[in-house]
Parts: sequence; C-alpha cells; structure tokens
Amino acid sequence: MNRKVVICELVVALVALAACAQPAAGAPLPADVGDVVLGEMHVTRVVDGDTIWVDGLDASLRLLGIDTEETFKTDADRRGYAAGWAAYAAGKRAAGARPAKYATPLGEDAKVFAKQFFAGVERVRVERDDPAEIRDRYGRYLAYVLARTGGAWVNYNVECVRAGMAPYFTKYGRSRRYDADFVAAEAEAKAAHRGIWAPGAQGYPDYPEREAWWTARGEFVGKFRAAASGDARYIDVSHEDAPSALAARVGSEVVILGTVGDVFEGDRGPVRVMLARTGTEDLPIVIFDRDVFRQTGLAHRKGEYVTVTGTPSVYAGRGAGRRAGRGAGRGHGRGTRNQVEIVIDKADQVVLSPLPALAAP
Repeated sequence: MNRKVVICELVVALVALAACAQPAAGAPLPADVGDVVLGEMHVTRVVDGDTIWVDGLDASLRLLGIDTEETFKTDADRRGYAAGWAAYAAGKRAAGARPAKYATPLGEDAKVFAKQFFAGVERVRVERDDPAEIRDRYGRYLAYVLARTGGAWVNYNVECVRAGMAPYFTKYGRSRRYDADFVAAEAEAKAAHRGIWAPGAQGYPDYPEREAWWTARGEFVGKFRAAASGDARYIDVSHEDAPSALAARVGSEVVILGTVGDVFEGDRGPVRVMLARTGTEDLPIVIFDRDVFRQTGLAHRKGEYVTVTGTPSVYAGRGAGRRAGRGAGRGHGRGTRNQVEIVIDKADQVVLSPLPALAAP
C-alpha cells in the first residue's frame, strides 16, 4: 500500500482515538501556568513534521516534545538516498561522536502526517510550556498546538508521537504540561511498531543512542528546574527574562543553565565561552587561567548543557565587534561595552551534562 495512504488512514484513526480521550468542547483544558496560552489561530503552512506557521505571529512555531526526521531539501541528499539507503545513512553518521540529523523518507512521512492532521482544521490553540520559554535560538516560537477536531481539542505534538512520526523529545527537558501524555503515546507507538519504530523503517537507525543522550540531558535540566523553583539565583539563559534577571543579580552569586556555543581561545587574553542565548546575544563565561579552562572540559561540549556558578559583573571596556566575544577570538579584547559576563577561576564552578553512550571526544 502507498505510504501516503497509510499515513492518511493513521491520521483519521488517531484523531478519532484522541477525540474519545480528550475533554469535550467547552470542558477545561490543562490548567494554565501564567501566560502560556498565545490564543487560537489558523495554520497557514506546514514546514515539516515539527515546524509550522500560524497567522498573527512573526515567526514559525517549533513544536515542543517532538523531533521529526528531516525532509529532503537538496539534490545531493536525494541523489545519495537514491544510490542506496544503507550507504546514505552510514555516510551521514560517518565518524561523528553524536547522532546526526539528516533527510529521510520518514521525515517526508512526518510532513505528510502534519499536513493531513491540520487539513480542514479552522482554528488551533497555541500554548507555551512556560511563560519565560518563548523562542528558540533561531527565533522560532516554542509551542504546543491543539486542534479543534470533532468537538474536542487534540494535541498535535502528542499525536505525532503516537503515530510514530517522532520520539518523545526530551533533549531540552521534559514537558511540564504533557509529560504523561507523551510517555503514554510513545509507549503505544513502540508497542505497535509505528513509523520510526517499525522494523526496517527508512529512518534514523540509532534511536537507542539518541534516547540515552536526550534522557541524560533532560534529567540534567530537570534537576536544575527543581533547584530553581522559587530561587532567584537560578537563571536559565534561554529564558526571555534572562538579561534582566542577570542584570538584577550583578554582584551576587547565580547558577546559570545554558548550552555551550562558540569558544574563543586567542593567543592572548582570557578564554571566552559563550552560553548560547539567541543568534546574536550570548552570555560570556570568562576564564583567565588556561589550566582551569582545560579542567572544565568546556572545549569539547559545544551544543551541550552546562551549569555555571559565579557572580555576574559588567565589563565596561572597549568593544571589538558587534557580537560579544568576536574580538576575543582574534586576541583583540574581551567583548562589547557594558556586557554582563561571569568570570570563573575554579573548574568546579562548571558542571557538565553527561554524555552517555557517545564516543569520547
């Protein structure tokens, strides 16, 4: 049977199943925590299985709790796949220490699933997971999308997992609002061997490794969130209010959660490790002692979570580039004027998220 026909039938079945399990129209939805509901909107475009556009917003939505495989966007990938799936997938992973993201037939299936799910849906409800978690590093809104279908609200993110179009994606922390739903949906998909869980499926062959990695990261984030509850010392760099929270704590100790971005290690001056925030605004961690820098292990953790304990200060020196840290990479300075930064002098001020089941760097 044609793959797209199977997906269409699966969408119909899953929506019907979800309608039975979801509250009827007018019944309460999950309790809101602060400003988490953006409103009811219309889906204007499906980019792929985990990214859509809705009317009224200036950027796309990156859908939370899922990570569908990539769609084919280049002729090189299409040619590589056409030459043989096994060689294509092996070449994409190559000798990389971490699992890679690349285009697959299941990525295409996930896009079809999303298009069929939202076809004919007049309004969707867009929700955040947390009031402060608004956009990702690329400017996309972070959201759950619930479709009004058959008199019920159906959570697309959860149904995508139930259909086997994506795993429950905990790489950036577990869902605060729908964790139990995601867990149950993934267990159902695995038991039924749907989508990515089907034997011989043309999708990522290394999900056990991915899941071990994501679970460890998610637990690391979860411990930070638990410690941060009600404690102003704890600041997640990715949160919308992080700059103001850091400014308010200048001179007082904080514990920062962030992912390692660029590392600038010039011939002179301190090492600057940027904790990724947005495409143009990161938090510099400044380390003067090169031995301390090596002991932290930060050089090999780009893209991974870390926590840093230290005291924010304001560097008021001359800037060397439009982006903080650019000059440091060339040995010309420490960053832009009035840049908030954290200077550390002991390796134990840095705690790294574990990397289980991955090749050593």
